[in-house]
Amino acid sequence: MNPTESAAPTGADPGPSPRSGPEAPGRSRRAVLALAVLALAHFTISVDFNIVYIALPQIGDALGFSAASLQWVVTAFSLGYGGFLLLGGRAADRLGARRMLVSGAALMGAASVAGALAQDPAVLVASRALQGLGAAALFPATLAVLTAAFPAGPARIRAMAVWGTAGAFGALAGGAVGGILTSAFGWPAVFWALVPATLAVVLAAPVVLPADVRRPGRASFDLPGAAMVTAGSLLLVLGISLGQSVGWASWQSAGALLLGALTLVGLLLFERRAADPLLPVRLLTNRSLLVTMALVFVLMGSVNTLHYVYTTHVQVTLGLSPLAAGLGFLPQGLAAMLGSALLLPPLLARWGVRSALFAGVAGSGLTAVLFAVAVAADSYWAMLPAVVMLGVTAGTTYPVLFAAAGAGVSDDEQGVASAMVSTTQQIGAAVGLASLVAVADAAAGPASSGLGAAAVAGGLATLAAAFLALALRRTPAA
Repeated sequence: MNPTESAAPTGADPGPSPRSGPEAPGRSRRAVLALAVLALAHFTISVDFNIVYIALPQIGDALGFSAASLQWVVTAFSLGYGGFLLLGGRAADRLGARRMLVSGAALMGAASVAGALAQDPAVLVASRALQGLGAAALFPATLAVLTAAFPAGPARIRAMAVWGTAGAFGALAGGAVGGILTSAFGWPAVFWALVPATLAVVLAAPVVLPADVRRPGRASFDLPGAAMVTAGSLLLVLGISLGQSVGWASWQSAGALLLGALTLVGLLLFERRAADPLLPVRLLTNRSLLVTMALVFVLMGSVNTLHYVYTTHVQVTLGLSPLAAGLGFLPQGLAAMLGSALLLPPLLARWGVRSALFAGVAGSGLTAVLFAVAVAADSYWAMLPAVVMLGVTAGTTYPVLFAAAGAGVSDDEQGVASAMVSTTQQIGAAVGLASLVAVADAAAGPASSGLGAAAVAGGLATLAAAFLALALRRTPAA
């Protein structure tokens, strides 16, 4: 996936593909359509994270959730997604990326219909878990297909920029979209809205995406490894979710985290001896992959905290309504789109992945400090520059992280490599938010000073982590 390195084509159609020869109009059109499908899939996954937040009060009142149980509407998605990402990534490598992409989108769509029609809490929570499971199959498949369909170099740089733009905008616009839909049509609309997008992916993918290539000797599937990686990931995500709701020192949270860690350690020992491992242990010796996982762990903890700082400050301190707060976050989504589409390609072409990643992560750290300054000013307009800068820096850095993660990883292991990074992203976001909210709570003085302290702490950690990018191998600019 590294835009500065060449890779052998995989998953190509029998006919001409985007990798072959000068681009004829038909091939160029097909490449555009393929990228549009991959971008739509990434957007759908990203928007599904945040679209339900503003609808939670309505959901609780309509379906009879208790105050303690309502958080499971969010947690269930995290469990399905974070718990099954590694399995979804390896399934994309073994069973075919396009096949898993279609299956994941179909499951997300069906679960969205079930959620919209839910009449009791259990059905809604189950539908959210199935949405997460579908996303766990869909996300790594999008990256595996992108690697197969676009050659390393300028073509993949452009594709990664569009793919990253769609994901960044979905993540950042989800709150606003959820607020608008809930205000206009009620809470079921946040589920119905995902159905047309997933249906479009299901119908278009078999037509415009490269066909899966059957790989000799890859028909077997490591069932014990699949069970262990899924159980370990589920326990870790569950432990983090329980830590946020009932406390990190509780036996439920600590026990789940300990069991999850022990299961994953056992997985590594088992996979070292497996003839055809689900999680190849050699990937853990890949410098680019390890550095990227460390970077995304710190970065997403800081970014997740800044979202918390923003929503808490503008609603609690400044008194904005949920809808106004959601709309106020839209400039970040626009900045992320423009940054990924216009800034990322020339940045990668001029500097290469290593320097671009250092600049992006360091810029995100400085943006966190800017948030702290804005919080002290007690005005949305004072916060707007920080909101825009977060869109530019984080939105531009996100696709570069996945480009760096794929360096030196073979095409038939891209799915599991991207799943490893995304699983680390989910864990880092949860751990970072919990840690920095604790910093906010411990800070003396008014609530705004606590939010500012959390932003500064996250920014300093991100600035320090940026230097990890310099451990990547230097590659020539495209």
